Amino acid sequence: MNASDRTPADLLRSTLAADPGRPLVTFYDDATGERVELSVATFANWVAKTANLLQGDLAAEPGDRLALLLPAHWQSAVWLLACSSVGVVAEVGGDPATADLVVSGPDTLDRARACRGERVALALRPLGGRFPQPPEGFADYAVEVPGQGDRFAPYAPVDPAAPALTVAGDALTADQLVARAREDAAALGLTPGARLLTGRTYDTWEGLSAGLFAPLAAGGSVVLCRHLDQLDANGLARRVESERITATAV
Repeated sequence: MNASDRTPADLLRSTLAADPGRPLVTFYDDATGERVELSVATFANWVAKTANLLQGDLAAEPGDRLALLLPAHWQSAVWLLACSSVGVVAEVGGDPATADLVVSGPDTLDRARACRGERVALALRPLGGRFPQPPEGFADYAVEVPGQGDRFAPYAPVDPAAPALTVAGDALTADQLVARAREDAAALGLTPGARLLTGRTYDTWEGLSAGLFAPLAAGGSVVLCRHLDQLDANGLARRVESERITATAV
């Protein structure tokens, strides 16, 4: 990775330039049997479309606060990088009532309605499917994002020293986030090409780092497992082998 990268969006751009075809995020939901694998190029395309939705249709600006009410999921990872691309502060599990806009999964819609700004809902269905019936008062992400542009350019440069993320009371600038991700990558033994399997949730820094930022900073990839506790020891061993896992953070 480039030593000059100072935001998560910078890390993604460097990863895309280095090897767009390799896997970046492989997602399992062990409650449903879902598996989705996204290459660097495919993931970056989702990020670009989401950033265009965020900046264009939702009129988000650098410094705006987005309450992110999503579990550990590949689409959550996309939103985190889209926020970084625009300069929006991702408040993981944040209070919708005080946020400028909210992004919610299907289980937190009632809480998300406290937001007086733009509201986006994700069904979190396989392959990014839409809601059978869109929730009242929300834009359905799966309906809105496909038509967005495949390339993204921010209206204003993202300031690496500006706030970028809050989670579990921990507030980080983009610079600080990248530095901590690099430290965590070293502590986990991640090197370019590493494959990290994690079942951690996204409601702590440790979960976010293992589930996205540390592998990204190291030039590796993540196998993100939701409901990993539903997989028995033999199943986990088979996954470690089939996914060519080099490190774990469960």
